[in-house]
Parts: sequence; structure tokens; C-alpha cells
Amino acid sequence: MILTHVIGPRKKTAVKDMPYESGMDPVGDARQPFDVKFYLVAILFLVFDVELLFLYPWAVSAYLPEGQASGIPAELRGTVFGVMLVFMATLVIAYAYAWKKGVFKWR
Repeated sequence: MILTHVIGPRKKTAVKDMPYESGMDPVGDARQPFDVKFYLVAILFLVFDVELLFLYPWAVSAYLPEGQASGIPAELRGTVFGVMLVFMATLVIAYAYAWKKGVFKWR
């Protein structure tokens, strides 16, 4: 980083200080507040993304084809399956609650 400051151009212009916006001139203030809907959608996306992070390794390790060693011992498969069902039920209830509250309506 120091080298870029030493050998880089020193002349600053108004064009170089402008933020890049797809080749278009920036319009308005960049510090405008966002509507709460954007945050709700982002949080819901994160919740369901984390859900997939938990489900994928479980599905891959629990149910391997015949003849391959599973990551979960046979005596614990029922318990792990029950825990995952509770996890899925919690997320379905949360999804239904968000739907009922109108989080997914974009008005």
C-alpha cells in the first residue's frame, strides 16, 4: 500500500473523487435512509441462508449411499433426525409468522 502512494499519481480531480456508479453520474445524496423493508428482507435472507448452512451438512453426512460409512452413528440417527425436525418446525413457524405479519408484502 505504501508503494502505491509513492509511485501513484498525485493529482486529484473531481472525476477521480466521484464514486463509481455503473458509468452514470451520481444523483442525489448517498446518505439517504433506507426503508425498513430492505432490512427485513435482508434479515429473512440471512435466517434462511443459515438454515441451509445447517441442513446441508446434516443431509450429506446422515444419508450416504449404501456401503459408505456415515458421519453419524446408526444409534444416533433417530435423535439427529428429531433435532432437525424440531429445527425445521421452528423455521416454518417463523416463516408463517413473518408471512402473517406482512413482511413479504412490498407496499
